Amino acid sequence: MQKLRFLLFPFTIVYIIITMFRNWLYKVNIKRGFKFSIPVINIGNLSVGGTGKTPHTEYLIKLLKDSHHLATLSRGYGRKEFGFKIADNETTSRQIGDEPLQFYKKFGEDITVAVESDRVKGVMDVCYAKENTDLVLLDDAYQHRAIQPGFNILLTDYNRPFYTDYVLPVGDLRELRSGKNRADIIIMTKCGDFEDLNKTELIKKIGPNSNQSVFFSKVVYGDVYELNSFEIVEKPKKNIILVTGIAKPNPLLKYLKKSYNVLEHCKFTDHYRFKEKDIDDISNLLIKFAELDPIIITTEKDAMRLIGSEFESKVNQQPWFYQTITVELNDKEKFDKLILDYVQENRRDY
Repeated sequence: MQKLRFLLFPFTIVYIIITMFRNWLYKVNIKRGFKFSIPVINIGNLSVGGTGKTPHTEYLIKLLKDSHHLATLSRGYGRKEFGFKIADNETTSRQIGDEPLQFYKKFGEDITVAVESDRVKGVMDVCYAKENTDLVLLDDAYQHRAIQPGFNILLTDYNRPFYTDYVLPVGDLRELRSGKNRADIIIMTKCGDFEDLNKTELIKKIGPNSNQSVFFSKVVYGDVYELNSFEIVEKPKKNIILVTGIAKPNPLLKYLKKSYNVLEHCKFTDHYRFKEKDIDDISNLLIKFAELDPIIITTEKDAMRLIGSEFESKVNQQPWFYQTITVELNDKEKFDKLILDYVQENRRDY
């Protein structure tokens, strides 16, 4: 497949020229990025999907929410509505997207969860709607140059780091590898045991500038929750049907196989919008494997697209569960200090 993508190399040249010209316009201030008077932290990547933005954003939320009036701002990928919106108890993923809804369901009124494709307008709107907002986390705005974050966090997947990848459509990069120079922190995500990493060699390949810090993170699988009640399940049944609509489901599949008998893996594309036929097909698998008394496990992000859907009642009558994940950083104290220092030094005095 990768060899076939190299046939698209002429299109990659055109894409590179366009993105280089666009970035040059901002570099020489022909086009200006808007900067705000409150701390704005961006969590993004150079590649298309699958680097772990959601759990890293949640890490930052947990770090900062108790001491700040924090807002998250996403474009709301995959939503069916347009314009600025703040999540509330009636909001569905069709209105704001699955990842923002996950933030709201997990943190509720402790934070403000907003969506707007125009990030500059979004920050202004959220500060107008929630006047006490003193910190904004931008979800996936690394290439959104119209806004100038105070602090950029760049994520890159250990299994396919940016320095081995190519620009679209030959590879998965949204811009040249040199785009990493805009980051304040670079995190290599989805690593295995930290002790097994050759950090010195990996940092050398990343090639950070003198003002950049490099960290490593790994996925930590958490509890399994019942989708209907949102309650932790202590001892889920052993036989499962796995349903995923994420970019890279294989690590989850590998993890679940250690504890479960995976009867079937229903694999959909990233941010897939489930249809009633899909739910019916999955229901038929419950019948097919009835003698094994299976349950259905999906990801937390996928679960958000089932909540408030037209077939929610059908899902609630079936044994649907979701697997949660968090991230662990190799040098948590240093990372936390860098974030907290930036926020403290740039907070607005009232």
